[in-house]
Amino acid sequence: MDLRDYIRILHKNWILIVASVLAGVGVASVFSIASTPRYDATSQLYVSVSFTADAGSGELAQGTSFARQAVTSYVSIARSSRVLQPVVDELGLPVSAAQLASQVTASSPANTVLIEVSASDTDPQRAADIANAVGRSLANIVVNELERPEGESLSPVNISPVQEAVAASRPSSPNAPLNIALGMLLGLAVGTGITALRTVLDTRIHSTHDIAQVTDAPIIGRINYDPEAKKRPLVVHVDPRNPRAEAFRALRTNLQFLNVEGGPRSFVVTSSIPGEGKSTTACNLAISLADTGARVALVDGDLRLPRVAHYMGIEGGVGLTDVLIGRAELSDVIQRWGRAALYVLPSGRIPPNPSELLGSTAMVSLLATLTAEFDYVIIDAPPLLLVTDAAVISKFTGGAMLTAASGRTKKAEISGSSSVLESIGSRLVGVIVTMLPSKGPDSYGYGVYGYGDISSVEPDTTRRTKTRRAAVMEQP
Repeated sequence: MDLRDYIRILHKNWILIVASVLAGVGVASVFSIASTPRYDATSQLYVSVSFTADAGSGELAQGTSFARQAVTSYVSIARSSRVLQPVVDELGLPVSAAQLASQVTASSPANTVLIEVSASDTDPQRAADIANAVGRSLANIVVNELERPEGESLSPVNISPVQEAVAASRPSSPNAPLNIALGMLLGLAVGTGITALRTVLDTRIHSTHDIAQVTDAPIIGRINYDPEAKKRPLVVHVDPRNPRAEAFRALRTNLQFLNVEGGPRSFVVTSSIPGEGKSTTACNLAISLADTGARVALVDGDLRLPRVAHYMGIEGGVGLTDVLIGRAELSDVIQRWGRAALYVLPSGRIPPNPSELLGSTAMVSLLATLTAEFDYVIIDAPPLLLVTDAAVISKFTGGAMLTAASGRTKKAEISGSSSVLESIGSRLVGVIVTMLPSKGPDSYGYGVYGYGDISSVEPDTTRRTKTRRAAVMEQP
C-alpha cells in the first residue's frame, strides 16, 4: 500500500476516528470531574556530619561522603512504620502507619545530601502537616536512635529542615489538561486500530481500487447505487439524463473500444453471486447500444431465475428454451422492443437441465445466427460461482463481463470467478462495478455537462433522433 491508500482509508473511516477521539476526551473529562482533588506538599531536609574544631580536610571529605551514602538509607526508612507511627499519633490521623505510607514518598537528588519528603492528601493543609511531621520523625529516629553511638549523648549525624512544606493552592491531581490530552491520544490510537482491523478483516470490494488488487481485467463500467433501481430498472429508457444512465452509456463506449480488433460482438453479462445487478446491467447496456443505431439482441440466458422479460415488460412464457428444443423458431419468439433496433429473446419456460441446453449444439447455432444478424448480442447469464451456465455460454461468445457490487462482493469471489473463466479458456472482457456510493472516497459519479439552456438545443436533437430511428426501422 502507498500513501494514497492510507489517505483513502483515513478518509473512509474519519468519522470513526473522530468519534473515538471525542469518546476518549469525554471519558477523560468525566474522570477528571468525578475524581477527588488531591494536594501535594514537600519538605526538604539537609543531612550533615558533625566534626571537631580541629578536623582536617580529609575528615571533612570523609564526612561528606558518609552523608551522601547514608542519605540513601534514610530515604528507604522514611516510609517505615517506625517513622510514620509517631506521625499518626502526633496528628491524630484516622489511618494506620501502613495506610499512611501510600500517601508519603521520599527521595534524594543525585549527588546531594538532601532528602525531599512529599505527602499527598485531599486536604492541602493536612498534606503539608504530614510532610513536615514525617521530616521531624525521620530526623528524630535517625539522630537519636539509629546514628547515636552507644553511651554517647550526641549523634555525629544531624538532619535539619531546609524548607518547610506549605499548603498547596492548586490540586496536583486530577490534572485535567493532561488527562484530556491522554484521552485524546488514547481515542486516536483506538480509532486508528479499529480502522486498521476493519480494513484487514473486510474482504469486500468497495471501489475500483479493490478490484485492481485481485484481477488484471479492465474495469469497463462504474454504476452508482440507486435506491430506486428496483422501481425503475431501465433508467436509460425512463430517465436518460440521470447520472446512472450516463454511467451505462460510458459502459457502452468502453465496450465498443474493447472490440476494435474485431471478433464476435456477443457478450455474457454475469456475476459472482446473486444480487449484484447483472440483469439490470444487461438490459440498460442493450438499450444504450440500440440508442446508437446498432442492431442489438438481448438474450435472457438465465434459465434458472429469469428477469429480463419482467424488466423489459414483455411476455416471457415462450423464448430461448423453446428455440433450443426445436419447439419454436427464433423469428417467432424474439420480440422487438421500443423504437430502436433492439430485439429481446426471453428465457421461456424454466427447464430441468439448463446447463445441458446452454452447452448444446443448438445453442452454438443460435448464437452464430444472432451474431450474424445483429451488431451486438448481450446475454444475461446466472452467477458464475453457483452454476456453470455462464461459463458454458461464454465459450461461444466474445467473452464475459463480470458485475461486482460495491460493499457486497468479496475479493475472493471475484478472483474465483476469474479463475473459473480462465480454467475453461474463456475471456474475461472486463469488470463492471455496480452499487458504487455517490459520496465518499469510494464514490464515482457522472454529472450533467452542457452549455446554456438545454431546451434551446432539444428540437434539433429530437429531429436527429427521429431521423436515425427511421433509418433503423427500414433495415431488414
